[in-house]
Amino acid sequence: MIFTKQKQIIICVLAGIIVGVGLLFLYLLRAHTYVTDEPAACVNCHVMSPYYATWKHSSHGRDATCNDCHVPHENFLKKWLFKGTDGVKHVAAFVTGSEEEVIHPQTASSQVIMNNCIRCHEQLNTEFVKTGRMDFKSTLEGEGHACWDCHRDVPHGENGLSSTPAAIVPYPESPAPEWLKEMIK
Repeated sequence: MIFTKQKQIIICVLAGIIVGVGLLFLYLLRAHTYVTDEPAACVNCHVMSPYYATWKHSSHGRDATCNDCHVPHENFLKKWLFKGTDGVKHVAAFVTGSEEEVIHPQTASSQVIMNNCIRCHEQLNTEFVKTGRMDFKSTLEGEGHACWDCHRDVPHGENGLSSTPAAIVPYPESPAPEWLKEMIK
């Protein structure tokens, strides 16, 4: 199919507009912050505020980021595939308003979290308390306990949208340009 010069220009302009709006949308969503390990990226979504605040004031707040516990560390591909898939689920829940007041991890996330508990606390589990390695699948089959069965409030404590009403969290500044903010008022 041969396009005339005018049709080619129209197609290029429309493609540019679509790409430009898509990039603006990603910028306004702060999508660029999710490729970092910075915990403040998690409070781009308001429902995460109590989780951020309780983590920040826990013992884990000194030594671990959100990604240290919530994404796999076996290899680069697994980490980014999990992070992307989980992120899409979070965005879908937020956009549709289906996020719950208290967030509980799904089975895949629970497996990742428990593997990371064991990874960081391996010496404690094998040398000091001698619990050994218990995997999450075994806990589902009733052959042991998940780490949080005993350590329920580590590192987040009790959470909900109303559990930390006075928490100071680093809400990010709006990336919207001033002219757009004025237009919306």
